[in-house]
Amino acid sequence: MSAAGRLDGIARHKVSRGPMETLERALVTPDLGLEGDCRGPVPEGKKGNRQITVIEAESWAAAMQELGGADGLVWSDRRANLLVSGVRLPREAGKVIAIGTGLRIEVRYECDPCSRMDALRPGLREALMPDWRGGICGRVISEGEIALGDEVRIEE
Repeated sequence: MSAAGRLDGIARHKVSRGPMETLERALVTPDLGLEGDCRGPVPEGKKGNRQITVIEAESWAAAMQELGGADGLVWSDRRANLLVSGVRLPREAGKVIAIGTGLRIEVRYECDPCSRMDALRPGLREALMPDWRGGICGRVISEGEIALGDEVRIEE
């Protein structure tokens, strides 16, 4: 994978456990996270470690291949906010992902897949476990308007 990738998907859910809505563009801020997503606003006294989630298209594809095909599942079924391709996400806390011209996300930790994944497809949770395939949980550190096709970079 290259040093720069591409933003291939944006999704949000307005309420916990609610349906995912895919978008072509969105505003992401330190106060609200992905605008309109229920996990975005940081509650008082919290750090916002899971304010936004990002998954690699290649990791999703590897999990689907391991399961023998997608069978109607799409990346947003993972319930991640952003789908990126062509760039390897950092596998350590503190690294920064830059998207478009302004958005910067600090990696806080691995986004461990939950039991809800097996409700979608038996074995999906386990297929998302190796090598951070479930993506990253992050905190928004600078605001940006993002759109599908935006460049994704890992800052050094």
